[in-house]
Amino acid sequence: MFELWYGIVALMFTAYVVLDGYDLGAGALHLLVAKNDAERRAVIAAIGPFWDANEVWLLAAGGALFVAFPAALAAGLSGFYLAIFLVLWCLIGRAIGLEFRSHVEAPLWRSFWDVIFGVTSALLPVFFGAALGNLIRGVPLTTDGWFALTLFTHFDTQAPVGLLDWYTVLSGVFALVALTAHGATLLAWRTEGRVHERSARLVPRLYALVVVLWLVATVATIAVQPAFLAALPARPLAWLGLAVAVAGVAAVFGATARGLPLTAFVGSCAFLAGMLGATAACLFPAILPAVAGAAGPSITAYNGGGNTDGLRTALGWWSLGFPIVVFYFVVLFRIHRPVRQESLGGFDRNSNLD
Repeated sequence: MFELWYGIVALMFTAYVVLDGYDLGAGALHLLVAKNDAERRAVIAAIGPFWDANEVWLLAAGGALFVAFPAALAAGLSGFYLAIFLVLWCLIGRAIGLEFRSHVEAPLWRSFWDVIFGVTSALLPVFFGAALGNLIRGVPLTTDGWFALTLFTHFDTQAPVGLLDWYTVLSGVFALVALTAHGATLLAWRTEGRVHERSARLVPRLYALVVVLWLVATVATIAVQPAFLAALPARPLAWLGLAVAVAGVAAVFGATARGLPLTAFVGSCAFLAGMLGATAACLFPAILPAVAGAAGPSITAYNGGGNTDGLRTALGWWSLGFPIVVFYFVVLFRIHRPVRQESLGGFDRNSNLD
């Protein structure tokens, strides 16, 4: 039961990264690929029907973590207190940027909120990537299962550690580039005209950088946490995730060369899902690994899990709710299929809030 819920929580967080990741990437790119207000509205129209629904996956993943592994959630909320508030402020600023930009038809007003939207969209992947880096590196758990992290200490990966060190910063940069590339594939698929052309040109360049940073991050992970990749040979699911990620990257390059933006977007989704799936498989059973030298043991799926009877009941409800959510997103994508650029000119100022 604990193994199953570990997989469910990993699936929920992966769904959030894949789905909200293209929103974040598109937001981080929109000042680069859109040069005027009409083009920026085209970018917003591309993500408008999805961004708020995608963010619900973060809440759902947190709810699954609360049900399945309450000890891990309690320790994580306390230890990552500063980081969580930074994420919340960026989520709020990003939503306000989308909501407020069209309330006043003044260039300065719209430019200000566009910058807010772009900056917060770029910061969120950095924060999420740094958080994943903290999980892989480990946190300074005490004997009673708690930890506290300052923003940074000596910028090394050895105790005492902070939220930021060279490895977690590298993880944040990798996440930013990966989600920006993911957003570029979406914009290449869902837009036309100059925005489409600029986005399509960026896709292979950004994914080339993704591959380089992926290799660098892998070497860094071997140096920081040798046990992480040492678990790979004995984890079939990790090999499967790695194969999916490599196939996704190949699909992005191949589809971009052939002018198939939807295939490139699907390949980008596969890369992120495979990479995160392989990461979760290598981390198992740890949820909050203890950094070398920590006083307490790691919080795992077994010592941080809830009551098995409660997990069985929750599994029944999850089995009912998850297919409904998947069906909702399928319908949402079908309804909001890409439209011609001419119709984007008549994009209603409030339609990005639907």
